[in-house]
Amino acid sequence: MYKFNKPFIVDKSFSNIKQAVTRFNISGDGIFTQKCNDFFKKKYKFSNNFLTPSCTAALEMIALLINIKPGDEVIMPTYTFVSCANAFVLRGATIRFVDSNQNEPNIDVSKIEPLINKKTKAILVVHYAGLPCDMDELSRIQKKHSLMLIEDCAHSIDSYFKTKPLGSFGDFSTFSFHDTKNITCGEGGLLVINNKKYCKRAEIIREKGTDRSAFFRGEVKKYSWIDIGSSFLTSDITAAYLYGQLANLDSIQSKRITIFNRYTDNLKNYSKYFKIPEIILGKKYNGHMFYILLKTKKQRSELNKHLKDKKIQAVSHYILLHNSKFYKGKHDGRSCDNAELFSRRILRLPLHPYLKIKDIDYICKNILNFFES
Repeated sequence: MYKFNKPFIVDKSFSNIKQAVTRFNISGDGIFTQKCNDFFKKKYKFSNNFLTPSCTAALEMIALLINIKPGDEVIMPTYTFVSCANAFVLRGATIRFVDSNQNEPNIDVSKIEPLINKKTKAILVVHYAGLPCDMDELSRIQKKHSLMLIEDCAHSIDSYFKTKPLGSFGDFSTFSFHDTKNITCGEGGLLVINNKKYCKRAEIIREKGTDRSAFFRGEVKKYSWIDIGSSFLTSDITAAYLYGQLANLDSIQSKRITIFNRYTDNLKNYSKYFKIPEIILGKKYNGHMFYILLKTKKQRSELNKHLKDKKIQAVSHYILLHNSKFYKGKHDGRSCDNAELFSRRILRLPLHPYLKIKDIDYICKNILNFFES
């Protein structure tokens, strides 16, 4: 079976775990948590980093940090994972879902401003498949309307918009280290805070609403409950595994981008059958995902069955959030036609570092055989 995903294993992660355990300090904020934070600071200039148990947890921290409450509105794409909305719905927010672009699944930035009103608290964008949104226009909208800008970079480690890494534009950004991501520790996430005024409170919210971190630094004699919060720390065992992956980031990325480029080279001349992701000048992609866009949902199903018969595992994405069983009755009725198209027609192809060039050629050959036969 040519699996859709296979998390890359790095030997260094195991020796890191052993080191963490033998130090008898395996709870949160240990030595490997600090090493991970230092990595992101050095590599991407992310100065204020908080490892979390998941990207979902990082989003929930943001909802607490910006004091989301009933009546507030958050604007975000409908074509995304449920965690993006759930974090804010849990605090009582109303979600205003936005359609995708015509040529890619990312949010259609031109449709954001008409939704902004006095209740709007934040704009959340998702860089789907590691493909950057238009951050110039989003930054303009954010500044014009004095709103919080949140980047969901779950797919986007090591992707860039122009010369800046994704995750460095918004007031906040979140990353995922789930085992389907480029860099993984099974389950894990990162909150990056670019708006420094939220850093002190983030430290408190992350520690169950206490000033425990200040206590460990000797800044207070006793720690106590001083704000709302939850347990948002990552075990140092998890951080130890993650740091082994981060130390091999360049190698992992090189393998993934080679695979992405091979798919592109093999499939770029067959637009009469399907579309592939557009490579746009000024946007550096990270090889997170390669998809093809079929002409109909039926065609996608038939191709997927054909690939399955050839032991190739391909996967579709997503049921739109505004159409979901939970939120359909709460949506304001606007259509999201482009997102509907992507939801019905995208097929994601296997992409992980264990695939070889000959494997990609085999997958592409079987895709083309389906159409040409």
